Amino acid sequence: MASTTAVRAALKSQRIETPSWAYGNSGTRFKVFAQQGVPRDPFEKVADAARVHAFTGIAPSVSLHIPWDRVDDYAALAEHADAHGVTVGAINSNVFQDDDYMLGSVTNPDPRIRRKATDHLLACVDVMDATGSRDLKLWFSDGTNYPGQDDIRARQDRLAEALAQVYARLGGDQRMILEYKFFEPAFYTTDVPDWGTAYAHCLKLGERAKVVVDTGHHAPGTNIEFIVALLLREDRLGAFDFNSRFYADDDLMVGAADPFQLFRIMHEVVRGGGLDAGTEVAFMLDQCHNIEPRIPGQIRSVMNVQEATAKALLVDAEALEAAQRAGDVLGANAVLMDAYNTDVRPLLADLRGELGLAPDPMAAYAASGHAERIRAERVGGAQAGWGA
Repeated sequence: MASTTAVRAALKSQRIETPSWAYGNSGTRFKVFAQQGVPRDPFEKVADAARVHAFTGIAPSVSLHIPWDRVDDYAALAEHADAHGVTVGAINSNVFQDDDYMLGSVTNPDPRIRRKATDHLLACVDVMDATGSRDLKLWFSDGTNYPGQDDIRARQDRLAEALAQVYARLGGDQRMILEYKFFEPAFYTTDVPDWGTAYAHCLKLGERAKVVVDTGHHAPGTNIEFIVALLLREDRLGAFDFNSRFYADDDLMVGAADPFQLFRIMHEVVRGGGLDAGTEVAFMLDQCHNIEPRIPGQIRSVMNVQEATAKALLVDAEALEAAQRAGDVLGANAVLMDAYNTDVRPLLADLRGELGLAPDPMAAYAASGHAERIRAERVGGAQAGWGA
């Protein structure tokens, strides 16, 4: 078992990025329920992200979504974040909400539309330059709904061409991280449907192209921890989008549907060095809070990842390896289950105390009066949400 000192050090150094869109109004395709106190612009979204960091101590960055977080001066937004004690994280592109993209964006059969989509991705790199962001996160809704609708192979060629143009534009230590999703809104073929497709494109691009694993983007029964283990082994795991799913891409709070799966994933992260000093794996949340309050929803998600990580760090690696070498199936499983069944909440509460934080972030936020203040202050104007 890792030493208590090492476990505590790893937990203190953990970093989890929250998404700007989680603080706005969001929901399902049927209804978005508005709440009082929701941010009205990217500056207020960043301020909300800073509140999550203030109560958890391990969420010092916030992802932006372009054009949802479009501002006139991105450097000013980055300065605003710094003044609130956080930084700008990944820049997420959006090539799925424009009418032109009905038949795809970078894989569209129309070269004019492909050019428009690629230019947007290049503009997102400009935003990275202005904000100091390291990662450009790409997700494409591109695909087809009917057999014969378009040439499957040609669409892969178009995708590769666009990715190459954008990759060549990256500078310094900037990275391209490519997300996959096996269905929706394309129901016959999806152009980036799985980790293998994303991995193949990243291999051709270069070492600064890596794969994003969204925990909600898999078919039922998919062994996500296997994907994580393989990508870590190949040094191609760029980031996580943590959320939970019951049926499809539900984007619920991470750990809500299957906390044991989250533990298994984090065990592979620990095993593969994904928490080591200098790791490039970005741990990000990607969630849409439909009925729960936004800031507490993010705080709870951060805490859920912390708890799964703590349990993964408590796995007795030596005992596990010994049982595996001996072919002791039940013994090996018991090692994992012992760690999973450990109540790590007292450990985390103690660690927060060492960091000068309240031991229970949820209770501390509720008692802070912040929710009441933003409800009173954020009156008038258009609330942020999907598309704004």
